[in-house]
Formats: sequence, C-alpha cells, structure tokens
Amino acid sequence: MKQILGSFFRQLLFWILFFNLTRFIFVIYYLQLIRIEQIPLQEVLSLPYHAFKLDLATACYFMVLPFFLLMIQSLYSPKWMNWVNKVYAAIMVVFYALTATGEIGIYSEWKTKLNYKVVKYLDHPGEIYNSSGTSDFLILLLLLLVMSAVGIFCYNRWFNPCLVRVKRTWWFSLLFLIATPPLLVLGMRGGIQAIPINQSEAIYSKHNIMNVASVNNVFNLYISVFENLQNFNRNPYVFMDDASARSYVDQIFKVEKDTTIHILTTRRPNIVLIILESWSADLIADLGGKPGITPEFRKLQEGGILFTDIISSGARSEQGMASIFGGFPSHPISCITVQPDKYKKVPSLSRDLSKAGYSTAFYFGGQLIYGNIKGYIYYNGFEKIMEVYDFPDSFPQGKLGIHDEFTLGYMADDLDQMKQPFLAALFTVSTHSPWDQPYEKPLKWGDNEREYINAALYTDHCLGEFFQQASEKPWYDSTLFIVVADHSHNSYYNWHPHSREYHKIPMLFYGEVVREEYRGTTWNKLGNQHDIPATLLAQLDLPARQFHWSKNLFNPYVSDYAYFTNEDGAGWIRPDGYFSFDLGNPNFYFLEPSEKRRDTLILEGKAYLQEVFGEYLR
Repeated sequence: MKQILGSFFRQLLFWILFFNLTRFIFVIYYLQLIRIEQIPLQEVLSLPYHAFKLDLATACYFMVLPFFLLMIQSLYSPKWMNWVNKVYAAIMVVFYALTATGEIGIYSEWKTKLNYKVVKYLDHPGEIYNSSGTSDFLILLLLLLVMSAVGIFCYNRWFNPCLVRVKRTWWFSLLFLIATPPLLVLGMRGGIQAIPINQSEAIYSKHNIMNVASVNNVFNLYISVFENLQNFNRNPYVFMDDASARSYVDQIFKVEKDTTIHILTTRRPNIVLIILESWSADLIADLGGKPGITPEFRKLQEGGILFTDIISSGARSEQGMASIFGGFPSHPISCITVQPDKYKKVPSLSRDLSKAGYSTAFYFGGQLIYGNIKGYIYYNGFEKIMEVYDFPDSFPQGKLGIHDEFTLGYMADDLDQMKQPFLAALFTVSTHSPWDQPYEKPLKWGDNEREYINAALYTDHCLGEFFQQASEKPWYDSTLFIVVADHSHNSYYNWHPHSREYHKIPMLFYGEVVREEYRGTTWNKLGNQHDIPATLLAQLDLPARQFHWSKNLFNPYVSDYAYFTNEDGAGWIRPDGYFSFDLGNPNFYFLEPSEKRRDTLILEGKAYLQEVFGEYLR
C-alpha cells in the first residue's frame, strides 16, 4: 500500500520538478535579456509559485497511464510492468524537453510560446534549422540531450522504485481505484471552480518573458493545437451578434468622399516593391529609432514620402505577403497563405495590375516554400518567380539564402529586360537570423539586438548600392519604389510584444515619379500594409473596391485606425488610444484610450477581429 501511494506521489512530484528544471534553463539562456529588462530577482524566483497550478494540472494529465499501471500493480506486479512505466516516462521526458528546447529556440525571434502556428512550420524542419546559427542549433541540441538525460536519470534513480513484492489488500486497491481518478480530474481542471484552469492562471508579470516561462509548455501546446483545431469550424472571436459587428466595421470603413491626393506625375509608373524582412520602425531615426543604423534609407527619404504611423498587422512573413498583395489583414491561429482554398477567395494586387497591362516578377534569395509563400506567389500570377535555386550559382549564400546585395543587384539588371510598365517585387533575407551577412559589424551597442541592427545596417548598405545602380537605368525615372517591411521585429527598446510600438514598421514611397512638392515629406495617416493595394490603385486610377479591407491612405476623408494580431487576439489603434488583448488573458495587455472613448474603442477592435476571422473561415 505504501509502495503504491509513494510511487504515485513521487512521480507526480518528479514532473513538477522537471517542469521547473526546464523553466530555469530557459531563464538562464535568456539571462542577458532579463537583465536588460531589469526584472527583479524576486520576480524571477517566484516563477515556480505562479506556475504551480498549471504544472500540477499538466502533471495530472501525465499521470493517467501511471495510475492505471499502479492500479494493476496493486493486484499483480511482474517486473516487466516497471519497464513499461520507465519507457513511458522516458518518452514523456524527451517530449517535454523537446518542447522546452523549441521554446528556447523560437523566443528570441517570435517572443511567444510554442503553439499551433509554430508547429505548422515543422512541415519544413530544414527552414527552421537554417533560421538559426549553427552554434545556436548545437547549443539547443545539447540542451535537449542534457535535459532528457538528467530527467530520465533522476526519474529512474529517485522517483520510480521497482514494484515487485507489493503487499496486496483488496480494500486498498478498491479505494485507490475509486479515489484517485476524481483527484486526477480535479487536478487537471485546476479545482472545483466553474471554469477549468487555463494559461491565464500562470500569467503574473508585466514582462512577457516571465509569462512565457511561467506557462507550462505542454499545457499551452495542447490548448493551442487541439482546441484551436476546432476553430476552423467556428469563429472563436465572436464578441457580439453578427449584425452589430458588421455595423461597427461599416462605420469604421465609412468614407464621406471617395477621392485621393495624387502624389505621382504619371498614372502608369513602373512599380518596384522592396519588402524588407523584419524591419522595425526602430531602425529608422525619423520614426523614433537611434541614428546610424540605416543612413541610406535616410537619404531615400529626401526623395520620397515617409509614412510615420504604419503598423504591421501580423508577425510572420507569410502574413505580410497576404497583407501586401491581397489587402487582407492578418489574424490569429493561422494564415490565409497556407490554405489555397481560402486565398483563392482573396483579391490579388499583381493580378489586377497584370490586367492593366503590367508585366510582373518576384525575386527572393531564399526558399519560398516557408509558410507556403511559394504557392501564394504563384497564385498571384507573377510571370517570373525567382528563388534561391534560380539565381547564378556563383552568388554567395548564407544559411537562409543569397545575401541581399546580390539579389538586389541582379534585379536591377534584370529589369532592363522587362516590358514596361512592370511590377517587380523583391523580398530581402539578410535581416533574419542567423545574421551571417558578408559585412562588417561596426555597431557595438544594441545589447540583445546587436546582431539584428548590424544586419539592418548591411541591408541598408545594399539598398544604397541598389538605388545607385538603378538610377543609371532607363526605367528609373518612370518608376515608383515602395519600400516596406513584411513585419516588425524586437528592437533594442525591447517593447512588449503586445504594444503598438512593437508592431510599427517603416514604409516609403520614393522615386522620380513622386511629385516634387511631396518629396522629402512625411505622411501621418494611421494605417497597415494591407492598405497598400487601395492606396496604390487609387494613384493609378484603377478600381480597388475588391480590396474591401484596404483603405486609401491618400484619401483625407478615411478614418485613422490600425490593427494588429496577437497569437490569440488582436490590437486596435485609434489616434486617441489603443488596446491589445488575448483570449487566454482575462486582462488587457494595454488599454490606453480616454475614458470617454474606451468602450467604443474596445467594441470597434473586437468587431474588426470578429469580421476578419469570420471572412477567413468562409
């Protein structure tokens, strides 16, 4: 009897201790970032306390099979049954260590826990490997092996004694069978309260990294994967009846006058769209960044229009592509690019321009398979599509693909052969880890984002060379250049991932086709990348009604608003305030409107998310 009970509670204790072992390895790995954010020591040390209930719930799930084994062993205990338990525990230890290692690997780039969206990327493990440096990959592999080995050794040595000669009493077996399952269920749901336990139980800090460390990896992954799979049959973001949501969105979109300020000298310019990988507004001095990171971009501003308040609606490259080319806002859980049956319902900027007589091309120095960007770009009807395999073999490559200077230079020459007018899009690669660009790294500041800002300095240098090369081309004077980020990135300011500052990105309209009076100016309209289609088509006097989520930023009558998505919620921005929320968090991350506008702001943002996700499901 004592052996059975002792084994049960020792195994339960093991899992809670093991969860905390992996948790503090995460903390040690990101100790520099914790110091930069000046997180108090007591807040770090309180992690096990705040994580306990969710850890206990997860441990109870893990103990279901051991319970049945112990139940059998209370009546019949051959040696081989001990091995069944050891094998099961070893598998679960390795699995949990794998989730912990994966979370360590993705946090620096995505600032989130392992979730359904991340798991989708496991379809292409080579791309994930290429996104990290070799040394980082080896460190993570070593951590996986160490956590697994330590967990298995400790479990076998101290927490799972072999049960062979068990003193059997029928009344104890009956009591164990009757009492233990309800206790396990009670532990799984976190108590007798009406609402079962969820991730919000472990959220306690204003610092995102502490909340990521606190929430149990497997519990969060379970909720994200298995619960969110149901969301493809229903909208989880329903906050009001459909008519009310539609009414709020219609009011947001309401425009007193359908007009535009024409900032171009021609209605049929060539269009070169340069999509910058992971550029935050904090890389640009005139957008609040520190000077010296992007001096070439600063020179370009003198010949163009700098948009000062553009927000990335998503945080992934494929989300950025859907926004730029489809005018469709990003949304939680998944992305429209990974589902061909859905993105075929979305309009296409490149297809519309093709119908207007434009020839089209898309250039990327990496692999387009990531996030199904390749399928989406092909659907968009680009006549010429080039990825890493299509460029000359002589071009130097890093782990993610060909460095920016070579792809930009190639496009500058290649456009000589294209029929005008043309739409040419190039997606850069070098401002993404593992930061192996062939360029010096002179910026010695930036703390945890030093590698990132040096990569941006390199891409900025490549932009300068490209525009110098392009200025000598016959097509240059007839070309509008749109330079915009696919999404933002953490910066040396270490903004909270749910803040508006974290999602702010640069966007610049540049070229000789920009009217002289607008060159060197700024445009302060609040908007998103998915506003590009409506804004651009209005300049070309082409219809844009099909891009109903996109607004014309040069129409002075359109409302000022912007939207961004979180992993399980959204942010909504108006000039007088904004808020950000997740379904898994009962509180707002940010709620900064005036008291008078607060309720309206919340209803607008939630209605917008409800309608976006509802259309995605349709």
